[in-house]
Amino acid sequence: MERRFSKHYSVAEARELLPQLRLWLHQLQRLRRDLASYEQSSEARLNEGEDFGGGKVHQWIRNLAAFKELLAEFELREIQLKDIDRGLLDFPALRAGREIFLCWELSESDITCWHDLETGFGGREQI
Repeated sequence: MERRFSKHYSVAEARELLPQLRLWLHQLQRLRRDLASYEQSSEARLNEGEDFGGGKVHQWIRNLAAFKELLAEFELREIQLKDIDRGLLDFPALRAGREIFLCWELSESDITCWHDLETGFGGREQI
């Protein structure tokens, strides 16, 4: 049987990552807010054709680079980042020989659910 993912997490392996993932998710949420705030505050100036730069632009570039680096950490581990605001993650796993996702949300204290690859959050079942 061909697999979609090269990495499959046990529940224990996924749980071990939660402290680091919580930190990364909070960083992503902060960076996303900062990027949106900068975009909102500079949109009118850009629409008027004003040329500006300096510290704010450099900070925006640093934030964008940091955001992309954090996204790459999830991709490297094949952890699916489904919703940054909710902190919704799916970990590829195996159950009875077939691929599934262990499903976890930032508001949850532990990984207690899974779902089929196709069903998504609405198809969650208890482990």
